[in-house]
Amino acid sequence: MTLKKVISGTNLEQAKSHNRRVVIEAIRTNGALSRAAIARLTALSSQTISNIVEELEAAGLLRPEATLKGARGQPAVPYSINPDGGYSIGLQLDHQLAVGVVTDLSGAMRARIERNVDQPTPTEAMPLLATISSDLIATSRLERQRLLGIGMAMPGPFGVEGMTSVGPTALPGWQDFPVAEELEQLTGIAVTVENDATAAAIGERLYGVARKLGSFVYLFIGTGLGAGLFLDGHLYKGSRHNAGEIGHIIVRPGGLPCDCGKRGCLERYVSLRAAYDRLGLADPDHASPDLLEQLLASGDSRFEAWLAEAVEPLRQAIDILE
Repeated sequence: MTLKKVISGTNLEQAKSHNRRVVIEAIRTNGALSRAAIARLTALSSQTISNIVEELEAAGLLRPEATLKGARGQPAVPYSINPDGGYSIGLQLDHQLAVGVVTDLSGAMRARIERNVDQPTPTEAMPLLATISSDLIATSRLERQRLLGIGMAMPGPFGVEGMTSVGPTALPGWQDFPVAEELEQLTGIAVTVENDATAAAIGERLYGVARKLGSFVYLFIGTGLGAGLFLDGHLYKGSRHNAGEIGHIIVRPGGLPCDCGKRGCLERYVSLRAAYDRLGLADPDHASPDLLEQLLASGDSRFEAWLAEAVEPLRQAIDILE
């Protein structure tokens, strides 16, 4: 098996927290590893690895697997991520749905709750999100002390001052609202907020087909269109956390009018709203992928025509990203 090289650690004592993350990342990416294998991958000393592995095992984050018999010497003990070592709550809020899940350290989903919403304002959504969080804790019966935090995803862009093009795909009324602070106050749990495309890219990097890729772009097709970016193993968000907001790249000069004030923007051709418009479906502000999946399964010619038309503008955007 070819092992995936991870970000190197440092043998400086004050970098212990960083080194713990490096060790966990090495095991998450490659599967169960012996201490010697971890040391080779991370460039950390054998003593440093032994100390970290012991600490992580004592904390319940790592667990030993069956020993591996080598050609000589003592059998090596591989360590893997302990799924029950910690849990996190994931929340997603968009124009028509609020979703909450509980996942363990392996990424397995332990509980899920959905609630219908309609372009919710902060006043409407924050109590609902707090209730979903508390219901998830009760439903999954997880140990509260092993709850690592809440991660929330919602449509961007964030902090739009100075941006040249902002469409209607962000939720109305949320500009400058302190989402993380307010939700943390309501739940008593640490909260991190990302735009939906970035959150999707993180998920793919941790548990999906990109887990062994250092650099990639995740295209997120929702009401609008966005991208999550990983460069050399690091999430790239830009100075305002809006890197990847590609929906308003002009791909058809003088093309379809966009709510941002320009014409020919990418998301006017590639997004759920664009599909609804092209197919003549009602209420594009509440565009649902479920309906589009049904049309695709039935061989609807209108859907096939939209896909054919969307290929070229999407190719232009991918060329720019590359």
